[in-house]
Amino acid sequence: MVERSVLLVLHDVAPHNWADYRPFVEAVDKLGNVPITWLVVPDFHHHDALPVDGDFRQLLDSRVARGDELALHGYFHSDDQPAPRTPKDWFMRRVYTHEGEFYQLSEAQARARLSAGIDVFQRNGWPLHGFVAPAWLMSQGTRDALRQLPLSYTSDPQHLYRLPDFSRVDAPGLVWSARSAWRRGLSKVISDRREQRWRSAPVIRLGLHPVDMRHDFSRRYWLETLHRLLDAGRTPQTKAAWLASQT
Repeated sequence: MVERSVLLVLHDVAPHNWADYRPFVEAVDKLGNVPITWLVVPDFHHHDALPVDGDFRQLLDSRVARGDELALHGYFHSDDQPAPRTPKDWFMRRVYTHEGEFYQLSEAQARARLSAGIDVFQRNGWPLHGFVAPAWLMSQGTRDALRQLPLSYTSDPQHLYRLPDFSRVDAPGLVWSARSAWRRGLSKVISDRREQRWRSAPVIRLGLHPVDMRHDFSRRYWLETLHRLLDAGRTPQTKAAWLASQT
């Protein structure tokens, strides 16, 4: 029988978002040994830099010690490139998201930010395997830079990619748009259907965002879904651990 897994992933991790995540993480910890992958932003929107020491750094230290994974999630998590020039770029950078930091970067720009992020992890003594671009948007320059750096994977909404060759591994994911009540309602309908469709899939990723934690409806959905997948016999793993187990 093929083992089935569930990967719990927290996006946009930064000091100011810990208050949103804390009750949920405490509830997950009460379930027992459920490792979490934390997507860490080194300097969120240029004004929330990770401290070299202090309470938040100690928190992440403690999560690594208990078996969680920290992954690099952009550097600033904000799109600070020149204004869009084409309708497609305007849609992707102003409608789909305002935070596609790596969507327009050249290879040199991407390599500089990725290297700066890797340096933050090294200074803090945190193991680093993966990089996830904000909104999963990556330029060709970003892809070229990733091929040259000591990282083992990246991802998009439905796949993981081994580096440096970008070999694709199916890893379907559930994610919500929770900014308004109608978005939360639609997200639940879509997620319920996808969960049923993927019930035999080897892995399901749960991709949570801080805004999900600010509404009881969405926060309860994620906790109940995690319960349900664990009760169905899925093994909780980090992204790096699951990928390493795949041949």
